[in-house]
Amino acid sequence: MNDWSRLQFAFRADMTDNKKTPTLSVRKRPQQTRSKALVAAVLEAAVRVLAEEGAPRFTMARVAEKAGIGVGSLYQYFPNKEAVLFRLQAEEWWRTDDAIRRIFADTALSPPERLRKAIHFFFRSECDEAQFRTALADAVPLYRDTPEAALHKRLTRRKSRAFMQRFRPDLPIEDAAFAADVAATVIAAVGKTVSESKKSPAEVDALAGVVGDMLCAWLERRTFN
Repeated sequence: MNDWSRLQFAFRADMTDNKKTPTLSVRKRPQQTRSKALVAAVLEAAVRVLAEEGAPRFTMARVAEKAGIGVGSLYQYFPNKEAVLFRLQAEEWWRTDDAIRRIFADTALSPPERLRKAIHFFFRSECDEAQFRTALADAVPLYRDTPEAALHKRLTRRKSRAFMQRFRPDLPIEDAAFAADVAATVIAAVGKTVSESKKSPAEVDALAGVVGDMLCAWLERRTFN
């Protein structure tokens, strides 16, 4: 089972009694072409509602209205708005993670070249559809503490740590984990700022280059022990 499947369906326990932990698992998986088309239409409508109105006004009723379906049909697949938002976030994670995984696996490039390329990709992706991404980020508190979000965090951290061990084969696991955490924190923070600044593609690439150079220099020269 791949990471995306694990993220979607690893947690099946009913958590409706815990009001602080919404149920994010889909109620049923679409099997027929018609059902798959309906779910696709729902997610497309959800993107529009989120981008146009923001997380505070995001409701199941608005998504159903935008998708042109009855709200009852929506509830057949998603138990609540948190599940819809998490599905959008999870697909965004999957697209980004898959692209970065491919970059990290490109052995034609050296580890520093791979890291720089990944940073360029991430900064550019953060700037694409910035309004939607900002609104999606505003929705994170709705599911930040759920098991599904925790699983994604663990999987991402594990893959980042593995790359750091390829970048610096001399690093023990704990130091590679520390390096991965530092790099992820810096890249995420600067990427968020860049996406909100409405800079030109050339400016975004220049900033990505600077961040890449800084992190590569730190990783190459850092004495962890």
